[in-house]
Amino acid sequence: MAAKGYWIARMSVHDDALYAQYVAAASPVYSSFGGVPIIRGGRFDISEGESRARNVVIEFPSYQAAMDCYNSPEYQAAREIRFKAADGEAIVIEGAELAE
Repeated sequence: MAAKGYWIARMSVHDDALYAQYVAAASPVYSSFGGVPIIRGGRFDISEGESRARNVVIEFPSYQAAMDCYNSPEYQAAREIRFKAADGEAIVIEGAELAE
């Protein structure tokens, strides 16, 4: 089975209303690239190291789809809203190739 792609983000939100606008703008964009949120907030334990209050993982059909979505003009416009609402880290990563 081909490897999937993932967005992994850790955010400290400082404007909830503006962050909600980001989510509303970004969700249709990643959906259009086949992205599905598999973790969006939720309960967590800081088992080691430092953390942020909000953790998000979005799964894409491939690494290329994840990259194309992130680099799309539509997502870049949504990202500008996030920059005003939260601080954090985001990465795009390729998942493991699994044997069928």
